[in-house]
Amino acid sequence: MPKQHTAMYKELIDKLRYQKSLSKDEYLKLIKNREDISEYLFKNAREVCESIYGKDIYIRGLIEFTNYCKNDCLYCGIRRSNKEAQRYRLTQEEILSCAKQGYNLGFRTFVLQGGEDNFYTDEKMEKIIKSIKTKYPDCAITLSMGERSFESYQRLKIAGADRYLLRHETISKSHYEKIHPKQMNFENRIKCLQNLKKLGYQVGCGFMVGSPYQTEENLAEEMIFLKQFNPQMVGIGPFISHKDTPFKNEKSGNVELTLFMLGLIRLTLPNVLLPATTALGTMDLLGREKGIKAGANVLMPNLSPVTVRKKYMLYDNKICTGDESAECLECLKKRVGTTGRTIVVDRGDYKTN
Repeated sequence: MPKQHTAMYKELIDKLRYQKSLSKDEYLKLIKNREDISEYLFKNAREVCESIYGKDIYIRGLIEFTNYCKNDCLYCGIRRSNKEAQRYRLTQEEILSCAKQGYNLGFRTFVLQGGEDNFYTDEKMEKIIKSIKTKYPDCAITLSMGERSFESYQRLKIAGADRYLLRHETISKSHYEKIHPKQMNFENRIKCLQNLKKLGYQVGCGFMVGSPYQTEENLAEEMIFLKQFNPQMVGIGPFISHKDTPFKNEKSGNVELTLFMLGLIRLTLPNVLLPATTALGTMDLLGREKGIKAGANVLMPNLSPVTVRKKYMLYDNKICTGDESAECLECLKKRVGTTGRTIVVDRGDYKTN
């Protein structure tokens, strides 16, 4: 890239850092010309992140409590039509056992993640949430269990849930319809996000990078949506194909573009809680460290029983499916240390200026 062009794109990054937004065309220019400016973006993203959160990296204890799902998303390994999936559900006692182990290891946030499984009624989830909150009142609970009614979200909030992660996967309606079955509704997904905000949750959304049919324009549109919606958390990761889905032969996304999007998100939403995801670590052995260097400040080690981890396979070759929680955490502490950052025992709440 000619030097004058590089300088121009660096000026755009400076503009984003200080104005915290760009036009769709400006985001698109950066995405299209990212090769020579990525390190400059990451340097700015790190500085902004550390100015708000210091050197702290927050950990969330992930409890994957069910891999049953009523949906049939074309990219997902636990989709309803996948007859190869070995299904499981954790009992309340098993979930509490995971939380106990996590608490003793220093986790102060638990993420209850599962497919959209009607077995877990509001009554069942209220009991689970209340039991965790009673035993560990200093901990935060994040739910990630898909689309539910306003009333359901309200009941779970009253029971003690603090945060809700609902990845929208793409803000383009036409793209959404290409990667989801007809029964799923783009407008309902966005309405659910809006309902969660109305109810006072700390809300997380997110999207796949490099999913089938996605364009660079779609990614620029994601940035405009994120700025408008202003979530407290954003979870993104590269699309990784799964052998038992209709997209099994589709090319997976890549780490480099995902990292660039992390940097753009950090400058657009300086205070956001931004995970370096397991998918990043699956595609690149140093993916999570690179994510931290690109502006991420959250990691989500797995607290699920080792006996079920290989069954919660959203995509192929997922890492850490055989590690004990303690092993995984010790490994992460060492890895994070190489980035100059430190894992802390903290709920890791969203910071407002």
